[in-house]
Amino acid sequence: MLHLRPMDAGAFTRFLARAVPEYAAEKVRSGQWSPGEAQARSEREFQDLLPQGPDTPDNVLYTLHDPHEDADVGVLWYALQRIPHATTAFIYEVEVFEAYRRRGYATQAFTLLEADAAARGATRIGLHVFGHNTAARALYEKLGYHATNINMRKDLR
Repeated sequence: MLHLRPMDAGAFTRFLARAVPEYAAEKVRSGQWSPGEAQARSEREFQDLLPQGPDTPDNVLYTLHDPHEDADVGVLWYALQRIPHATTAFIYEVEVFEAYRRRGYATQAFTLLEADAAARGATRIGLHVFGHNTAARALYEKLGYHATNINMRKDLR
């Protein structure tokens, strides 16, 4: 059974080293950013969202740990966003590391996330997924998530 471990400073540094360039690459792939600006923009967004690192208020960062494997198998980051009649746990990152994929960890992580977010007062969970990430979209739909907004584009080249 998967465990959620609060992300410590070392895990946070490793998380940023992976997540910042991956996010930059996704923004380039989606056509939103140019390659020349992507890394700097990604760094800026992470700094803006997590100015106090793993201690940033209303942000919850976990390492996904499998005690049977005695291994960290992924990461989870969500933020609590409060509006007058609801609190959303907005998922910024859920990643199962490559070597541990296709073992059910993502499904377990979402189950743990739901309980954790509800215990913190969340009444719903939201997330963003890039349109080209069909595997993630399929997982989210299987877990009961539905589209709330869809942006579309056609390139004229």
